[in-house]
Amino acid sequence: MYQMTVNESDWKRFRAKLPGWQNAYMQRLLDEYAELIARPGEPSDKFWALEKRIWNDKKSVGVVAHMSRSYMYLNLISLLGDEVITLDDLKDFSDDLREKLAFVNRDL
Repeated sequence: MYQMTVNESDWKRFRAKLPGWQNAYMQRLLDEYAELIARPGEPSDKFWALEKRIWNDKKSVGVVAHMSRSYMYLNLISLLGDEVITLDDLKDFSDDLREKLAFVNRDL
Protein backbone atom coordinates (compact mmCIF):
# COMPACT_ATOMS: atom_id res chain seq x y z
CA MET A 1 0.00 0.00 0.00
CA TYR A 2 1.31 3.44 -0.93
CA GLN A 3 1.60 5.90 1.92
CA MET A 4 2.10 9.59 1.47
CA THR A 5 4.89 11.16 3.45
CA VAL A 6 3.61 13.56 6.09
CA ASN A 7 5.89 16.44 6.90
CA GLU A 8 6.33 17.26 10.59
CA SER A 9 4.96 20.81 10.43
CA ASP A 10 1.78 19.65 8.63
CA TRP A 11 1.28 16.89 11.20
CA LYS A 12 1.66 19.33 14.11
CA ARG A 13 -0.68 21.83 12.46
CA PHE A 14 -3.26 19.12 11.77
CA ARG A 15 -3.19 17.94 15.40
CA ALA A 16 -3.56 21.52 16.60
CA LYS A 17 -6.41 22.45 14.25
CA LEU A 18 -8.51 19.28 14.28
CA PRO A 19 -10.20 19.84 17.68
CA GLY A 20 -11.39 23.31 16.62
CA TRP A 21 -12.67 22.01 13.29
CA GLN A 22 -14.48 19.18 15.07
CA ASN A 23 -16.05 21.50 17.64
CA ALA A 24 -17.30 23.85 14.92
CA TYR A 25 -18.72 20.91 12.96
CA MET A 26 -20.41 19.42 16.03
CA GLN A 27 -21.96 22.82 16.80
CA ARG A 28 -23.33 22.87 13.25
CA LEU A 29 -24.74 19.39 13.81
CA LEU A 30 -26.33 20.43 17.10
CA ASP A 31 -27.98 23.40 15.37
CA GLU A 32 -29.35 21.04 12.70
CA TYR A 33 -30.60 18.65 15.38
CA ALA A 34 -32.37 21.52 17.16
CA GLU A 35 -34.11 22.42 13.88
CA LEU A 36 -35.14 18.80 13.42
CA ILE A 37 -36.59 18.68 16.92
CA ALA A 38 -38.41 22.00 16.51
CA ARG A 39 -40.27 20.88 13.38
CA PRO A 40 -43.93 20.08 13.67
CA GLY A 41 -44.70 16.40 13.87
CA GLU A 42 -44.96 13.41 16.08
CA PRO A 43 -42.36 13.23 18.86
CA SER A 44 -41.63 9.61 18.02
CA ASP A 45 -40.93 10.50 14.36
CA LYS A 46 -38.58 13.28 15.42
CA PHE A 47 -36.86 11.04 17.96
CA TRP A 48 -36.15 8.30 15.43
CA ALA A 49 -35.06 10.79 12.77
CA LEU A 50 -32.65 12.33 15.28
CA GLU A 51 -31.35 8.91 16.32
CA LYS A 52 -30.66 8.02 12.68
CA ARG A 53 -28.87 11.34 12.07
CA ILE A 54 -26.67 10.93 15.14
CA TRP A 55 -25.90 7.30 14.21
CA ASN A 56 -24.64 8.44 10.80
CA ASP A 57 -23.01 11.69 11.89
CA LYS A 58 -20.91 10.13 14.62
CA LYS A 59 -19.00 8.15 11.97
CA SER A 60 -17.66 11.36 10.41
CA VAL A 61 -14.05 12.45 10.90
CA GLY A 62 -15.66 15.74 11.89
CA VAL A 63 -16.75 13.94 15.07
CA VAL A 64 -14.09 11.28 15.62
CA ALA A 65 -10.81 10.76 13.79
CA HIS A 66 -8.24 8.00 13.77
CA MET A 67 -5.20 9.98 14.90
CA SER A 68 -2.09 8.71 13.22
CA ARG A 69 0.24 10.17 10.63
CA SER A 70 -0.68 7.48 8.16
CA TYR A 71 -4.34 8.58 8.31
CA MET A 72 -3.76 12.35 8.12
CA TYR A 73 -4.38 12.69 4.37
CA LEU A 74 -7.44 10.41 4.52
CA ASN A 75 -8.76 12.41 7.47
CA LEU A 76 -8.29 15.66 5.56
CA ILE A 77 -9.99 14.24 2.47
CA SER A 78 -12.93 13.15 4.65
CA LEU A 79 -13.10 16.54 6.35
CA LEU A 80 -13.22 18.23 2.95
CA GLY A 81 -15.78 15.76 1.59
CA ASP A 82 -18.06 16.17 4.60
CA GLU A 83 -17.68 19.96 4.33
CA VAL A 84 -16.22 20.17 7.82
CA ILE A 85 -13.39 22.28 6.34
CA THR A 86 -12.61 23.99 3.05
CA LEU A 87 -9.34 24.34 1.20
CA ASP A 88 -9.12 27.84 2.71
CA ASP A 89 -8.78 26.22 6.14
CA LEU A 90 -5.51 24.68 4.95
CA LYS A 91 -3.76 27.96 4.09
CA ASP A 92 -1.20 27.46 6.89
CA PHE A 93 -0.20 24.02 5.62
CA SER A 94 2.58 23.23 3.16
CA ASP A 95 2.15 23.96 -0.53
CA ASP A 96 2.64 20.27 -1.28
CA LEU A 97 -0.21 19.20 1.00
CA ARG A 98 -2.55 21.90 -0.31
CA GLU A 99 -1.80 20.99 -3.94
CA LYS A 100 -2.46 17.28 -3.33
CA LEU A 101 -5.71 17.97 -1.51
CA ALA A 102 -6.86 20.52 -4.10
CA PHE A 103 -6.33 17.86 -6.77
CA VAL A 104 -8.34 15.27 -4.84
CA ASN A 105 -10.98 17.80 -3.75
CA ARG A 106 -11.93 18.67 -7.33
CA ASP A 107 -13.50 15.22 -7.61
CA LEU A 108 -15.35 15.25 -4.27
